[in-house]
Amino acid sequence: MLSPAAAAPVRPALRPVRLYDSWWTVAAAGLGAMAVLTAGLWFSLHIRTDESLHTAALFVHLASLVLGFGAVLSADYYGLLWATGRAPLAEVVAATSRLHVPIWAGLGGLVVSGLMLHPDLHSLLTQVKIGLVGLLTLNGLQAGLLGRRLSEAAGPIGRGVMVWGGATALLSQVCWWGAVGIGFLNTNR
Repeated sequence: MLSPAAAAPVRPALRPVRLYDSWWTVAAAGLGAMAVLTAGLWFSLHIRTDESLHTAALFVHLASLVLGFGAVLSADYYGLLWATGRAPLAEVVAATSRLHVPIWAGLGGLVVSGLMLHPDLHSLLTQVKIGLVGLLTLNGLQAGLLGRRLSEAAGPIGRGVMVWGGATALLSQVCWWGAVGIGFLNTNR
């Protein structure tokens, strides 16, 4: 005769919900990110920095640009190597997954330091730049889901996933270069 504990059905262990589990989790993270960006913009209207803090924020802004955009360029380069048949997918996925931390750290540093640089929120160029940063953030979140799908791929990658990857990289480049260009123009006005 079996004991009651041995006869009880075994339940699978529950695991926590992860960011890249589904489009729903990515969408929820996107809503949260946009709420944080909006709160940061409100904060930037109510904070005044002295000259030394402004200089420190500018240094952090430029260092974050090097960190984040440099990591994005590296990730896109690995993707290009794979797309041209010069690197296996497993190598590319492993390399790009290691770049998520510097990409997000760079983007976060850019946003936080940028809010301390007294952005002119009434300027059309600044509004476009904020839109690009929001779009870049959302694109980065969905890129994580793409990376997860690629890491789980067991066979050849379909055309839809290839188009998804290409569109993700293109949008990323447009947003990064657009924000850099607007930052340059705003600095020289």
